[in-house]
Amino acid sequence: MYWNDLNTHLKRQYGCKVYKLALSSGCSCPNRDGTLGVRGCIFCDGAGAFAEAGDIPAQLAAARQRVAAKAGQGAKYIAYFQSFTNTYGAPAHLRRLFQAAIEPEDVAILSIATRPDCLGPEILELLAELNRVKPVWVELGLQTIHPASAAYIRRGYDLPVFDAAVKQLKAIGVRVIVHQILGLPGETPEMMAQTSRYIGQAGADGVKLHLLHVLRNTDLAAEWQAGRVQTLELPEYIAALELCLRNLPPEVVIHRLTGDGAKRDLLSPLWSGDKKRVLNAIRRAFERDDLVQGSALSADRKWQRLLPGAYLQKTAAEP
Repeated sequence: MYWNDLNTHLKRQYGCKVYKLALSSGCSCPNRDGTLGVRGCIFCDGAGAFAEAGDIPAQLAAARQRVAAKAGQGAKYIAYFQSFTNTYGAPAHLRRLFQAAIEPEDVAILSIATRPDCLGPEILELLAELNRVKPVWVELGLQTIHPASAAYIRRGYDLPVFDAAVKQLKAIGVRVIVHQILGLPGETPEMMAQTSRYIGQAGADGVKLHLLHVLRNTDLAAEWQAGRVQTLELPEYIAALELCLRNLPPEVVIHRLTGDGAKRDLLSPLWSGDKKRVLNAIRRAFERDDLVQGSALSADRKWQRLLPGAYLQKTAAEP
C-alpha cells in the first residue's frame, strides 16, 4: 500500500508536522462580482472564512491559537489564503498581505487558493518574488476536465486556461496544487480517473480530492432538493477515490482524500460529516486493496522506482 500523503511529505522535508493557518485576503471572485457571473460556482455558499481581510498578524495569532493544543512549541505553519480568489485584487495590496503572512519565522510556506484565469503578468511577477523568500503554493480549482460538468458547476473558464496557468506557475518555480471533485452529476468513476490522469500529466505537484457535498444556501442544494442531483455513498466514493489515485503519478502529493463542509450546513451526504470515520474507512479500504498510487500508469511497473524503499522491499519479497 502506498500513497504520497501530505503529512508524510512535509515531515520528511521539515522534520515535524506542519499546520495550516487559514487566512483571508478579503478578495472576491470574478464569478461573483459580475465579471463572469453573480452566483459563483453551483456548490459555493458565498460565506467564506472571513468577511474582511483584517490585520494579517492578528489573523495569524488567532489561527495559531486554534491549533495550539495540537501544534506545541517549535511547530511550523503554512499561511493559507483559502476563501474565494486570492489573486483577484490589486498587486500592491496583495503584496502587503502576502509579505506580512510569510514574515514570521515559523511560517514555512505560503499557500494561495485562486482561479487559473486570475494570474496576470503582475501577479505572476509577485508570486515569483515571494517564492524567492519562502516556498509558494498556488491552488487551482479545476474540479473536472469534462466540458459538460464544468458548464454545470459554472466554473467559468475552459481547460486551456488551466493548462496555461500551470505552465506559467511551473515556469516561475511555484508549486501547483489542483482541486478535483469526485461525484459530479453524470460523471462515471472512469471519467473521474480521466481528470486525475490529466492533472498528473499537466505537471501538478499536488492534488486535493473532494467529495461532492451539498451545503445549505447553494444552488446545488436546490438541485439536490429537486431530485436532480444524487451524492455518492461511502463505498462508491472510496472506489472512485482508489481509481483516481491509481491514475495519479506517485510523485504527486495528495493533500486531501476527501472534503467536508460545516456540519450545520451539510445536507448530503450526511456520512461525510464524520470525518474521522470516513478517513478510517478509506485507510482500511486502501490496506484491503493494497492501493498503490500510480499503479495504473505503467504496465511494466517502472513507476516503482519512485516509491519509498519500504514498499519496494515488500514488493520484492512477494512471489
